[in-house]
Amino acid sequence: MVTTRLDPIDRKILSELQDDGRMTNVELARRVGISAPPCLRRVRTLEESGLIGGYHADVNARELGFEVQVFAMVGLDSQAESELSAFEARCRKWPLVRECHMLNGEVDFILKCVAPDLSSFQSFLTGELLTTANVASVKTSLVIRVAKDEPGVPFDVLEERLNRDA
Repeated sequence: MVTTRLDPIDRKILSELQDDGRMTNVELARRVGISAPPCLRRVRTLEESGLIGGYHADVNARELGFEVQVFAMVGLDSQAESELSAFEARCRKWPLVRECHMLNGEVDFILKCVAPDLSSFQSFLTGELLTTANVASVKTSLVIRVAKDEPGVPFDVLEERLNRDA
């Protein structure tokens, strides 16, 4: 397990950066209790190992005019690996699709989509998604309200488990 390679300082660095990726290295070092040079080395190591995949702004989609958020549950005719990979590649090309997850169960994929308005989403649905090769079914659910939208992972839960297992 990857957490066994991380010491408490590395986990604290990840937790702090997850909460505020814009802080300076000096501030990060202060928060985790080490000096700035080793803190920067640790951050670079975490980036190089892939544990930090990037830094992103949390933009407000609605304020930017993307009023519609939809989850689309997609069933495919075939679940052959080549067909799954082809569908995933197609999803990566659609700008309205912000997330694509392959599932186990009644549907093969769930897509998180955003659009400026319902007619834009409908155009994508009927002109792109439903006409894609191997797509057998699509069920959509329009988001009415978001009660929680928290990126990342709950580091406090990880710490509790590691302390329990120690």
